Amino acid sequence: MDLEIAKLKLRDLQPSQFYISTGKLKAIEGWFDPKNLSGFQPIPVKLLDGKPVMTDGHTRAVVALRAGLAAVPLVWDEDDLDWDMYRACVKECLERGILSPEDLLKHIIPEKDYKEKWDAWCDAMQAEIEKSRR
Repeated sequence: MDLEIAKLKLRDLQPSQFYISTGKLKAIEGWFDPKNLSGFQPIPVKLLDGKPVMTDGHTRAVVALRAGLAAVPLVWDEDDLDWDMYRACVKECLERGILSPEDLLKHIIPEKDYKEKWDAWCDAMQAEIEKSRR
């Protein structure tokens, strides 16, 4: 990879989801220590059309930002991912003005709403993509 992952800050990353669950947020805040990141699982990142995109770890990124951190451990995601689905997620994020994890700070919603708004959106998007492949 040409891009040095160690130099990336949270603000440099494009989210691939547009809501954060209060339930997940509280769970992570329960163990998160901004002064000791040794137990922090690095946030996976992949390049999508030349842009570093978070493939997971959105809630951990928001917890870190709320604690005043500008950077956390990151790792290149080596998994094979469904790029059509990630492109759809990133496109929707861009349309909603979610351009960095900082934008997610305003999109923290209760667990029930998260399931209705995010999980349901993902299910519908995945079904649409699968349908278009047939």
